[in-house]
Amino acid sequence: MTTTRQAVRGTTPRSRRTVKRPDPAAALLPSPEPVRLLDETGTLVGPAGDQPDVAKLVELHRRMVVGRRFDIQCTALTKQGRLAVYPSSRGQEACQVGAVLALRPTDWMFPTYRESMALVSRDIDPVEVLTLLRGDWHCGYDPAAHRTAPQCTPLATQTVHAAGLAYGEARQGRDTVALVFIGDGATSEGDFHEAVNFAAVFKAPVVFFVQNNKYAISVPLSKQTAAPSLAHKGVGYGVPAEQVDGNDPLAVLSVVNAAVAHARAGRGPYLVEAHTYRIEPHTNADDATRYRTGDEVETWLGRDPIARLETYLRGVGALDDAAVAAVHDRAEAYAADLRTRMAEEPAVDPLSLFDHVYAEPTPQLREQREQVRAELAAETELAAEAELAGEGER
Repeated sequence: MTTTRQAVRGTTPRSRRTVKRPDPAAALLPSPEPVRLLDETGTLVGPAGDQPDVAKLVELHRRMVVGRRFDIQCTALTKQGRLAVYPSSRGQEACQVGAVLALRPTDWMFPTYRESMALVSRDIDPVEVLTLLRGDWHCGYDPAAHRTAPQCTPLATQTVHAAGLAYGEARQGRDTVALVFIGDGATSEGDFHEAVNFAAVFKAPVVFFVQNNKYAISVPLSKQTAAPSLAHKGVGYGVPAEQVDGNDPLAVLSVVNAAVAHARAGRGPYLVEAHTYRIEPHTNADDATRYRTGDEVETWLGRDPIARLETYLRGVGALDDAAVAAVHDRAEAYAADLRTRMAEEPAVDPLSLFDHVYAEPTPQLREQREQVRAELAAETELAAEAELAGEGER
């Protein structure tokens, strides 16, 4: 007797033969293990043909070193009271920088609150990057000029923005790709589902880049999903996916390059899961010792992406002691300039509170703005009178 399952797979009651049919889902599935080109010692273990050219890797190394120094400096700035909060991305340098280098200047990037390193890697002014985290303004840089959306704090909401922009660009005949950064916790959000589903149905050129750093604040991955990997979620939407060793800079750049090329060719979205680790706490307000052990952190410190790439580049003759020292000197100069500029008090205009609320201010908003302007003018006049009175008494 033929079962329903057998009939679906092609077994007929007459022949009892199984006809093999191609499984369309098979082409969407990620590799069984994360793609890796460099092991923890910096030794090449993947196919030589898959690696980016050496010049690009030297640039990747330089930007990772500068990015880490920037990240360390930002953590120090929180302790000095110069930043209200800072979510460190130390340990995720290969993901932060590698994804940026896979993009063209004309492509769009959609960051989360943790992508400060990615933003400076895209040559956005570091002080403008930190404006949000200092509490001065919602976004310190011009998104249109840098083709980089404002950093997004709510989980996964920027995925919908990325899908919509990419679809709009494609409708206008442009080959723009939108790369959206998300964390592992964001894949549990409804916005992620909506964005991936929309992008798949309408073939929007989006790369969903998931940095799986093992914790959504304190919630471990095992309590977020039962999927074999986050990359496996792509098959449910008809989206091809790949998983990669996120601490292997060669592999990250290679896989994201392929994902971007897929999207740019008009073949629709692509999902990449990078397995990495957040070395520092979630933010400076977090106590990571409450949910993870020191041994776990030490294990991941031994998988340092910068050390892996530096060892490899030294081995192929692309870096030497002088070149490495020059990169570190450049990073120190970058951090020193940031310290100096962040020590300056920002100029704040209270009336800017009313800017960008509406494209065309409402009558109520104009009335409120005038009320605040009048109060400020009155305070300035009173202060001037008090100063004159004080001079007269002297």
